[in-house]
Amino acid sequence: MSDPILLSDHFSYGRLLRFTFPAMAMMVFTSIYSVVDGLFVSNFAGTTPFAALNLIFPFLMFLSVVGFIFSSGGSALIAKTLGEGKPEEANRIFSMLVYAGIFAGVFFAIIGWPLLDNISRLLGADEAMVGDCVMYGHILLIALPFFILQIMFQALMITAERPRLSLAVTLIAGGLNMLLDLLLVGILGLGLKGAAWATAASQMAGSLIPFAYFSFPNSSRLNLVRPTFDFAALRQTCFNGLSEFFTNISATVVSMLYNYQLMKYIGENGVAAYGIIMYLAFVFAAIMIGYSMGSAPIVSYHFGAGNRTELKNVFTKSMILIGGIGLVQFLTAELLARPLARVFVSYDPELLDLTCRALRIYSVSFLLMGFNGYASAFFTALNNGVVSAVISVNRTLVCETLAVLLIPLLFGVDGIWYAIIFAESTALILTTYMLLKYRKRYGYAGNPL
Repeated sequence: MSDPILLSDHFSYGRLLRFTFPAMAMMVFTSIYSVVDGLFVSNFAGTTPFAALNLIFPFLMFLSVVGFIFSSGGSALIAKTLGEGKPEEANRIFSMLVYAGIFAGVFFAIIGWPLLDNISRLLGADEAMVGDCVMYGHILLIALPFFILQIMFQALMITAERPRLSLAVTLIAGGLNMLLDLLLVGILGLGLKGAAWATAASQMAGSLIPFAYFSFPNSSRLNLVRPTFDFAALRQTCFNGLSEFFTNISATVVSMLYNYQLMKYIGENGVAAYGIIMYLAFVFAAIMIGYSMGSAPIVSYHFGAGNRTELKNVFTKSMILIGGIGLVQFLTAELLARPLARVFVSYDPELLDLTCRALRIYSVSFLLMGFNGYASAFFTALNNGVVSAVISVNRTLVCETLAVLLIPLLFGVDGIWYAIIFAESTALILTTYMLLKYRKRYGYAGNPL
């Protein structure tokens, strides 16, 4: 067995990939088992339940946004604190955020419960879809506190120098999800309700296993201790996680706009096609998201330790890796668009053709989105949530919102799919500016070592 990789190490390309690989694999597997829900619902329940799932899911993700804030913002602060040589303080912050996440999950579940019917209609659900949206939402809200913890632990286990444990927990949770999908949806025919309970069960497993691990003495960097409220640490965590907050709000708004435009231009088939593309795009984007998640604690640790040489090393290597990953993903999506789309909609030739064309257009964005996403995560890791948020808001809430509203006026239906290319291209201009502006302050510019 190879030696464990520590945050304090010097990172070659091989060492960097070894440390981040579990996070990349974890995110890919997470996206795959999310896709499995769609596969079972689409193929066993039909287009209407599948469209209902895709309409209500952005709202459910919005309610879970605190998990992403605490995940990335907390991880950045905890890793920085460890780099400063303050392990006891790091454990106190870690424990406070875990219990705050539980409280937030219960609170937002209570808030969201009575809103599901009206939100479903607002998002464009017709009478045939509203019941499915509300039923799916209620089940997922029951598991919301567990989902928020699952999101948090995925990043915090990496910060604790246990990326393989994070991957193992995700494999267990995802395997449970797929097994229950097969049983509840495929065999017992429970349709969307079965898929919802399968997802809820996996979220419970994905949170309770790491909670138990950190509750007992372990050999990692972090342990759950008696929590003490630290307003300054909570505030810094929230500032660090600003980009994740705006990313999730933006994703909700953009998804609503996409669905609205697609219902207007195409109808139910358009929403279904968009849902398929989102599943596939998440699988491709998961590698870059996982890399950013896996490398962020390294950046935060060396920032806290004042090690600019290693900060420069990790940044430069990361930009090269992100560019290579994006190129491979673009070529893969272009070549395999029809086989990938056929997995979901082999039963409907018209929907298959629509999805295939849309995916080939959308895939151009894979060349660009990795740089924008990594830059936002990089500034979060540097505990500069404001710059991270500016990049994130510009990328999605500004650029993509304007694009999805305006580009279809010029190109019709295809303009909906071109919107993401326009948004990522425009966002890359600001991303480049921010990286150049702050390179001297943080000392990350230079050649790979």
